[in-house]
Amino acid sequence: MARSWRTRWSNDLGDGRALIAVSAVSNRPKADQDTSTWLPPAVGYGCTYATDWVADKTRWSLSIDAAEQAALVDVLSDCADVRVTVTTAH
Repeated sequence: MARSWRTRWSNDLGDGRALIAVSAVSNRPKADQDTSTWLPPAVGYGCTYATDWVADKTRWSLSIDAAEQAALVDVLSDCADVRVTVTTAH
């Protein structure tokens, strides 16, 4: 039986940016929030997090709402010469 799209997305090992191992303590505050309500607390990681978020959303053709887009624009406006590369999902 073919795996569902949601199962493939939530277990995506085809792009190393999609699943990042973190401790439970780090994961709890984020839960299922998007960039409009949560950004990583690590100083200097915002640009990487935002570009990885955009790449994953693009890879899986996921929508970005207005609040999420505004947060991404805000974070990325402080990043120099940002490039986002996308690995095609299979």
